[in-house]
Amino acid sequence: MGPSSAPDDVLRVEHIAKRFGPVTALRDVNLHLKKGEVLGLLGDNGAGKSTLIKILAGFQKPDSGTMLLHGKPYEPKNVDDGRAKGIDTVFQDLALIDELSVYHNLYLRRERLLKPLPLLANRQMKREARKALDEIGINIPRIDVAVARLSGGQRQAIAVARTVNSDADIILLDEPLAAMGVKEGAQILDLVARLKAEGKVSIIMILHNYVQVFESCDRVSLIQQGAITLDKPTSETSVEELTQMVVSEYRRAREE
Repeated sequence: MGPSSAPDDVLRVEHIAKRFGPVTALRDVNLHLKKGEVLGLLGDNGAGKSTLIKILAGFQKPDSGTMLLHGKPYEPKNVDDGRAKGIDTVFQDLALIDELSVYHNLYLRRERLLKPLPLLANRQMKREARKALDEIGINIPRIDVAVARLSGGQRQAIAVARTVNSDADIILLDEPLAAMGVKEGAQILDLVARLKAEGKVSIIMILHNYVQVFESCDRVSLIQQGAITLDKPTSETSVEELTQMVVSEYRRAREE
């Protein structure tokens, strides 16, 4: 099926491959994302999920394959270029600056300036940061403290809030619930549900917990050994089917 045959795809990748020396991270990945859709990306450690997210974000370049964004060739030079084109990412390692305050982190590389003076508009950023966090439902009592003093879950929440606060069309979340307790994780999933209801952004989310996939995602793609082996609406698959596919992969690996 050619890329032009699905006009509602905001993002489409075809035959993406990536090697790191002798290691093949991605063999042949084909993936698409519709407007307003939440796609859950599943796979074992080392299956290639994070590599795929990094390529989509512009952090790494694929060795081969093509990417289309809104039907046009997409070849981001770096993460900032990907962001400028409308794809924003929360990486697993967060990329927050420990020494900076919560609100400065929320506006990292997008600082508000006082015109015509080249000074930071701190009061405006504080006000907008508080509003953004309140809208998302993330409880961070003080936004002027350094993020180093926050819990893992709060830090993750700020990274997600920063991305949501951007003008992105597509948001990539690399294990957004990794460092979170149940309550904090539920807040992030609520936020995803709210964004989905608004229908403005499309989301690709790497998750480990199958139940969360069925709670939050419209469609699920399973990556096994660098290729997508299952791509179905969540309504047409089940935890059992996904588990079965992963179990048989383990069995095959043990027999080799």
